[in-house]
Amino acid sequence: MKALRTEMSSLLQTYIGVVERDEPYFKSPFHYHPELELVYVKQGQGKRIIGDKLDTFSPGDMVFIGSNLPHVWLNDEPYYKGINDLKAQATVVYFNKELFSKNFYELRESNQINDLFERASRGIKISGITKSKIAVKMEKLAQKKNFDKIICLLELINIMATSKDIEYITNEGYTGTTVRSKTDRLSEVYKYITTNYHNDISLDEISKIANISANSFCRLFKKRTNRHFVEYLNEVRISNACKFLLETNLNVSEIAFQCGYKTLSNFNKIFKKTIALSPNEYRQNCNNINLYN
Repeated sequence: MKALRTEMSSLLQTYIGVVERDEPYFKSPFHYHPELELVYVKQGQGKRIIGDKLDTFSPGDMVFIGSNLPHVWLNDEPYYKGINDLKAQATVVYFNKELFSKNFYELRESNQINDLFERASRGIKISGITKSKIAVKMEKLAQKKNFDKIICLLELINIMATSKDIEYITNEGYTGTTVRSKTDRLSEVYKYITTNYHNDISLDEISKIANISANSFCRLFKKRTNRHFVEYLNEVRISNACKFLLETNLNVSEIAFQCGYKTLSNFNKIFKKTIALSPNEYRQNCNNINLYN
């Protein structure tokens, strides 16, 4: 799957758009657009892919995405099963740089804004007090009209431009034009693992999903995620095992099988290596915390 090129300004018929997403799961495909995008997740969890970086997301996650930087949010598997109490909610702000003239960006006073937009080409994760301030400002922006909307957007941009509560998302040296095809290959892999983690997944099988040789896939996956494919597959499986332990009465053997492990001993070994507790200890500790609360 190649990243789809879209234009949000044309779709929303404005250079400044605020969209409130409220869906069973985030439905946008892997895509990119000339507009800059600010995303604040209110409900939902899973994995997000921005450029060449795979990360988890959960409520409170906030990122600022630069022009033409490919991205997608993939909810965890239960969200695709129509469970009524699961929701994917986010506030998303889109704006086009062409809202302001070339002369505006050449002003000395605009240096910090130019620097922010340049940094956003790698994607920026926002945290701390800055995140709280921006969340409030995003809510206000949704209510603004006419010139007040532009003023509010400039205030929001200024908060980000002068903050230290930010970190890059993509790896240094990432450029969408040179790695987009590689990112596309892995996007298909991530989706396949999300829905098939409970099955046997061989290296040959997953490399066919990526449409490259097994050796090339191993090199690509390690380069993009900084871990081996088997390590990532185990992370997904153990993450789902934790949910089963907390949300169901299934015994540990049943959970091991549901998460793709053929033997209980192997499951216990990998679980303890990942979580630092055995499955039973993890379940008991969490139950004790719930009783205390």
